[in-house]
Amino acid sequence: MQTIRKSHFIITVIAIFVMLSGCAKKNTTVEEIYHVLEKTVTKEKVFEQQQKPLVTLEKKEKNLYNQIIRLGLKQYDQIVKLSNEAIASVNQRKKLMDKETKSIEESEQEFKKIKPLIGKLEDPDLRKITSELADIMSKRYKAHEKLSLEYNDALKNDKKLYDMFKNKNLPLQELEGQVNKLNKIYKTISATNEEFNQLTEQYNKKKLSFYKKAGLATNK
Repeated sequence: MQTIRKSHFIITVIAIFVMLSGCAKKNTTVEEIYHVLEKTVTKEKVFEQQQKPLVTLEKKEKNLYNQIIRLGLKQYDQIVKLSNEAIASVNQRKKLMDKETKSIEESEQEFKKIKPLIGKLEDPDLRKITSELADIMSKRYKAHEKLSLEYNDALKNDKKLYDMFKNKNLPLQELEGQVNKLNKIYKTISATNEEFNQLTEQYNKKKLSFYKKAGLATNK
């Protein structure tokens, strides 16, 4: 069974010192966009916090799986014990994934405030950069939605696998079929995960371009 190591998806927080040169007005469109971008980062803090415990649980389950497959049928009681531990770990991962998904959904709701502001930007270059930023982020949210669905499917099938281990009379062919199914699911997750990471990287670069073009100085 393949275990996926989740990468840190969170958008890097860039410390900003707002220096809107030549602009005396408060609450300009650029400032409004800046605040939305920074609030979006804040909304993803919970998302970031789920990554390390998810990886820890995945490693734990891989270890439990390896222990189970090394045991013979005479050690059935131990197989049941380890399988129940693995199922409990899967349930914990489900809770963490739910928190992660909620955090991303809240981030998306915050980011939506960007769209009506784009047309208010006077600088055409800024409008173009911000529009591209919004397009990248939209693809990123869709990628995470897909990732969430795939990961929850994996969790469901992980539990099914450990329940199968507890069946003394289960044909080996069925067990192998479930393992192969899970490997395919996690392979798909890995690809979606990579897509999400790439979009996050693109977003970070485009966000930095916006700050520079808007005259927002960073300490990065």
